[in-house]
Amino acid sequence: MSRHEAGAGNWTEAIRRRAEAFTWDTLLPTEQPVYVRSVVYSFGALTLGALVVVVASGIILAANGPFWWQTPGAGVFMRGIHYWGVQAFFFFMILHLTAQFFMGSWRLGRGGTWVLGVLSFALSVVTAFTGYLSRGDFFSEWNQVQAKDAFNGAGIGGWFNVLNNGQIYGLHIAVLPAILIAFVSLHLLLVRRHGVVPPYPADNEQVERGSSR
Repeated sequence: MSRHEAGAGNWTEAIRRRAEAFTWDTLLPTEQPVYVRSVVYSFGALTLGALVVVVASGIILAANGPFWWQTPGAGVFMRGIHYWGVQAFFFFMILHLTAQFFMGSWRLGRGGTWVLGVLSFALSVVTAFTGYLSRGDFFSEWNQVQAKDAFNGAGIGGWFNVLNNGQIYGLHIAVLPAILIAFVSLHLLLVRRHGVVPPYPADNEQVERGSSR
């Protein structure tokens, strides 16, 4: 066997070992630790639910064209669902991120899970920003003009032109959502593989003092 073939076998074998870690018990567990009953552990699921609403309503808006959501009726209603879905998404995501920060969710080999969560948050901010620029009303035009100077001053206005509606719209409905969904999917896979992070262990001395009082 040549060195190239041996190397190919090594990396394919590594991928197979990683894939074998995702069994039905890890992907769809039927039992969870007792501490998962806390409301703190529900923020991630609520964030994911809001993301599903955002993506579904966004697909409907994009399929009917940029003028549909500006006319009275179903278009405006669907735009409202998309808008409030985004608000709910960020609300629950900030709660989830804050709770996991104070719980130290990067502990016990979960560093990659934490990094993907932070990257997903940062990317969602950029995605929402391009959404505000794609509304097609005075609000979006004002934001475009004001943001143009900021991006030019930062030296990135040459390749990220906020006045180019086609570029911004394409980034918002195709490029950025695809990357965000990929990050969230990897984040969920790592959560399923390593499990949710347990609470910090209680101090035995404090427990004994509290029980003696």
